[in-house]
Amino acid sequence: MNLPTKLTVLRIIMIPLFVAIYYVSAIPMNYLIAAIIFALAAFTDFLDGYIARKYDMVTDLGKFLDPIADKVLVSSALIIMLITPVKGADILPYYGAIIVAVILARELIVSGFRMVAAGKGVVLAADKSGKIKTFSQDVAIIVLLLGAQFQPGLYTATNIVGLSFLALSAILTVISGAECIIKNKGVLK
Repeated sequence: MNLPTKLTVLRIIMIPLFVAIYYVSAIPMNYLIAAIIFALAAFTDFLDGYIARKYDMVTDLGKFLDPIADKVLVSSALIIMLITPVKGADILPYYGAIIVAVILARELIVSGFRMVAAGKGVVLAADKSGKIKTFSQDVAIIVLLLGAQFQPGLYTATNIVGLSFLALSAILTVISGAECIIKNKGVLK
């Protein structure tokens, strides 16, 4: 297992830690700590891809694990923020739930598409639009977590910025999902 794949595995291992810290309100500044853990996990996504491409360490295992790690990290964060009231206000209001549903639906569709491709011996790596989508999701989640810690309340500046990034990421999510399927439509034949 090479360094980029180890970083991907580290990201997967950080997910339960992120979730646990998020829920343990007895820990002072738990949302800040959760945001830092999430940001570090998200940074490993950039780092593993950079190292893999720069030093020609791209592997099929890495192409397989990397998108899974990203999806589990982002999905976990979005789900826990949807179901957990934070200091009297939900981090994500009801329209945020629609955005999360769109994001999760795309991830499931593209994952299913990747499974069909893998069954035909084709490994689909994430493309540039998928990476931009993931970055915008990561920024939205970090801003929302920071807002929960420092500016609790539904209509605060951080929540408005976070929800705006989340809406942008939903649009990018749909676009990147469509691009993935259109570029690789031969997989469905």
